This record gives sequence, C-alpha cells and structure tokens, in this order.
Amino acid sequence: MIDPHVHLRDWNQKDKETVIHGLSVAAEAGFTDVFDMPNTSPACTDRDTILSRLALGGDAAEKTGVSYHLYGGITNDPEQVREIVSLHSELFPLLVGLKLFAGHSTGNMGIIGVENQRKVFRILAEEHYRGVLAVHAEKEELMKPGLYDPSDFRTHSLARPAEAETESVRDLVSLALETGFEGTLHICHVSSAATIELVEESRKDLRITMGATPHHALLCQGDAAVRERYLKMNPPLRSGHDRDAVFSALMDGTIDWAESDHAPHTLADKEKGASGIPGLPGMLLLLAAMREKGASEERLKAVFGGNAAAAFGIGMQPVELPSDPHGLYLKLREGYPFSPYPASL
Repeated sequence: MIDPHVHLRDWNQKDKETVIHGLSVAAEAGFTDVFDMPNTSPACTDRDTILSRLALGGDAAEKTGVSYHLYGGITNDPEQVREIVSLHSELFPLLVGLKLFAGHSTGNMGIIGVENQRKVFRILAEEHYRGVLAVHAEKEELMKPGLYDPSDFRTHSLARPAEAETESVRDLVSLALETGFEGTLHICHVSSAATIELVEESRKDLRITMGATPHHALLCQGDAAVRERYLKMNPPLRSGHDRDAVFSALMDGTIDWAESDHAPHTLADKEKGASGIPGLPGMLLLLAAMREKGASEERLKAVFGGNAAAAFGIGMQPVELPSDPHGLYLKLREGYPFSPYPASL
C-alpha cells in the first residue's frame, strides 16, 4: 500500500514524531511507500535541506522496509521554483512531486493570492514540469478566523469554510489551463461535495486527480464536539452530507486515492490549537469501512496504492491489503497518546 500524504515531523519537531517512528508504524500497518510533505522544520525548499531529508528518510527506510519519498516545497521565489523543478528531474522518484500551499497551514508556506499563484504556474509551464503538483487548496481571502472559538473545535469549520476550498480549486484549475501547465494537478484532502463535483467537471480539460483522508470520509463536524479527540485539522471536518459525498466518491472511483494527511502533534500543542491528527491508523479503518460497504478488492487496491503509483509514475509491487484492517487499526492506535477515531464507527 502507498500513503501519498504524510507529515513525519522530526528535526526541530522531533518531540511530535520522528521519521523512524512514522515509518515503523507504516510498516506495521502494511504500507510499502510513503510520500512525506515539505512543510518540515526547516522546510524542504532547497537542495541541501532536501538531500538531508532524503538521507534521513533513506536510513529509516533501510531499517523499516518502507520506501521513503519526499515532495519539494514551492515558494514565492521564481528562482527557487526553477531549482525545485530541476531537483525533481534529478532526484525522482525519491523527490516524488512538488507541493504548493494555496493557503496557510502548519508551517506557513502559503502562496497567497491568485497573482502569486499565477507566477508559479507560469514558471512550471515554462520549465515544462510534467510531474505531480500536489496542492493544499484553501483560499485565504474566504477564511473567517473571527468565527473560531478555541473552546469548541467544531467552529474551525466555520473559520475555514468549504467555500474556501472549492473556490481555491476553481482558481487553480483556471491557472493551470491559462498557463498551459503540463503536469498533473493533484488536489489534496478534498473535504466537500462541491469540490468533488468541480474536480470531476475539470477532468475534461485537465489532467487532475484528488485524494481524500479517512477523517473526511468517516467523520463530520459534529464529531469535533468531543474535545478529547482533538479533531482540528486543515481543511476542517465538514457536514454529514460532505462526509458521505467523500466516502461515496472513494467507493465509486470519483476520488482517485486515500491519503492519511498523517500529522501528529504533542498533546500540549493540540491543547493550544495545533491543526493535524495522526492518520496512519485511520487508513486501516477506512479500508475496513470500504470493504464492509462492498468495495471490490480491485477498487481497494486502486485506492490504497495502485492509482497513486500510476499518477506519479513510480514502480511498485502489486498492492497487498491486510486481511483484518480493523484489528490492525486497534493495535496501531495504541501507539499514539490519543486517538481521533473511536474503536469502531
């Protein structure tokens, strides 16, 4: 199995998790490959930092048997964008793709505003980048931070409404078409029915994929009422209607693959409002839920590795799925100081 979206922390954030711990959990869960995001501390936006991170991941891969891949982070600096494209060409598939934050999230790497995003897409087109550009899509101008109440994590979805995600995707699709972007535009962790519909409509004009997390497929805004589950992440949990739309789109093939957005924090950081939850165990709960609802083994293998391998162009062994994902989930969730998911849904 592949998890194409993890945040393994380490370095200045080793109190949250280390790469070796994350890969050890991934190995126990049955994953063969993970793709690590670049909003590390320090951020993976330059050659030296990327090579250092790949060395760290390579050491952990040798010890765990899980292949480590990394995204290169994109900034507002045109020369940096050109350098990261060149690095991708040189280091692929270790540097598996590029990541753009269209809104601020953990790490504050957001490239805010359509004009700034247009400049990035123009450079990617000029450099003939043909790989995957993964995007965290939330339109900063549509966020309403004043609606967030730190005592009630449900209000996070009011502060970062579904509209912010959908309209960000609309901008990204328009920019990709306008600039002649030659790669695959991947929309990370889709959370709303409107976004799913928009991406599906865009496929007639653009090579575009989307992924979904276990929490957006299995949980909704109301679940965040239980504070002890610390259900705060970006994008936030949505309505029951949106949750059902995400799950249905995973079942019928509209959403291309599952991705955990694994992003652990310390309990102290979660109490202070940090966004992100440990997601690797949740992938097993999603697999169990999809199998229970009748998803074919062929579909499950596509969702949990096959489609991502094809989109990124990496070789891998045939996907093997655990026979008892729920039992394995119960075992793995014991390895974290808290679990955002219940024992069963």
